Amino acid sequence: MKATKARAGLLIAAAVLTLTGCTEIERAMNKGGDTPCREYVEQDQKTQRVTITKFLEEQQGAEPSGTNVDLSIAAVNALCSVQANADTPIERADVAGIFIRK
Repeated sequence: MKATKARAGLLIAAAVLTLTGCTEIERAMNKGGDTPCREYVEQDQKTQRVTITKFLEEQQGAEPSGTNVDLSIAAVNALCSVQANADTPIERADVAGIFIRK
């Protein structure tokens, strides 16, 4: 009985570590501001949030606020929806200079 509980605990711990590790790996492999619109629009919402957060961290040198991330997601979505060149990097979402502090 104790062995079964111990195994279950180990499996749960391994699953949590695996999920956390995937997020860190995904974040490390993410291109941030260099992500082209083509790739960005194909990402799910969670991955888009990781991409924008990494982009803002690159720009600001610190973790951005949730509001700043939300506004930047809106800016990038607007940019990528009208962008004729799908290879345009999302860092160009700062066209008006109002969404991202330099």
